[in-house]
Formats: sequence, structure tokens, C-alpha cells
Amino acid sequence: MKVALIGASGFVGTAVLTELLNRDYKVTALVRHPEKISTVNEDLTIKAADIFNTTALAELISGHDAVVSAYNPGWTNPEIYADFIKGSESIQQAVKASGVKRLLVVGGAGSLEIDGKQLVDGLQFPAEYKPGATAARDYLNIIRKEEALDWTFLSPAINLHPGERTAKFRLGTDSPVFDAAGKCEIYVEDMAVAIVNELENNNYIKKRFTLGY
Repeated sequence: MKVALIGASGFVGTAVLTELLNRDYKVTALVRHPEKISTVNEDLTIKAADIFNTTALAELISGHDAVVSAYNPGWTNPEIYADFIKGSESIQQAVKASGVKRLLVVGGAGSLEIDGKQLVDGLQFPAEYKPGATAARDYLNIIRKEEALDWTFLSPAINLHPGERTAKFRLGTDSPVFDAAGKCEIYVEDMAVAIVNELENNNYIKKRFTLGY
């Protein structure tokens, strides 16, 4: 399978790139700054991309079997809300224009629900993450109306950390996955495993899913 990976130099994207290459996928890394990727692999092509240029992005995506979007405008970006929505919608439209059907979007945990209430709306939700989390929540509502693409939206666990690849975790849909100690967490390396597994198994077409230990 040939995968176009948007945001391949970021925290999540780097882990997904490693997982894809380790599983012998052919990957086109689409990034703002190609120099940030030092990985050298015969199955890796690195290309500069402006996600706000929908037409050019569609041309870069064309010919792939699937697109994984790990796009994040940056948590310190004062325009993170507007940029996340605008960028995500541009990616969605570019995928449609490219003729590729499969799109997996990495979103946020803020839209997960406990007792019918989304985490991002809670009083204890960290203020510094609220604009980005709200954007991811609102974009989930947008892509849920998408009928032409075989899309999947992944919400990470509440706590997402670097760690060790175990490939052992549990999946859920709209509510956080807590462990026996009441923690909802996942290593980014294992989230990458779940992303590639979903590309292979297609268990959550036109759905959102989440995960945790």
C-alpha cells in the first residue's frame, strides 16, 4: 500500500512514519519543512506541501491508496483554531479531488464523552489546549457529514506520551478507554500501531475511534 502522510515531521507523524516504514509501506511524507525529516529509506519520498493550497495538495496525493493526516498547526499557534479547521477542510477536499478514497484523520481527545458530556467542555479541561481541542471537535462534526470518502477519525487517549511500542492496547469509540487504575493513556508509538492497523483492517469506516491501555 502507498500512503501519503501529512504532518510526517510532527510528534504523531514521526511515530506513524516509523511504523509505516517498519511494516514495508511506501510512504510519501508531505511536510512544510522537508529538512526536518532525517529518515532515509528506499520506500520514503519526502515532498514539501502547503496544505492550504488545495489544488497542489491534491496533485501530491494523487496515486496513493490512502492518506493519513497528522496535521497540527502547533499548540502555541495563536490561530490554531482557525488554522486547524481551514487546513483540515483543505486536506479533505484535496483527498476528494485526488481520487483517493481512504482518509484517516488524527484528531484530539477533547471530543470524547463521559456521561454524555465532551471533555473539552469540562471545567477542568486545560485552558491552553482548549482552542486546539475545540477545533478538532468541531472538525469531527464536519467530517461526519462526508459521504464520498472512506474516512476515519482517531481520538487519542487523554494522555498521549512518548514511550515504548507494545502493540497491546484496547479500542473504543466515543468514550475514553480507562485502565484498571483509572488512567486513560497511550504511547504515541502504540497509537501509530493502531493507525496502521486501521488502514489494513478498515474497522472504523465513516466512524471515530479511540484507544488506551
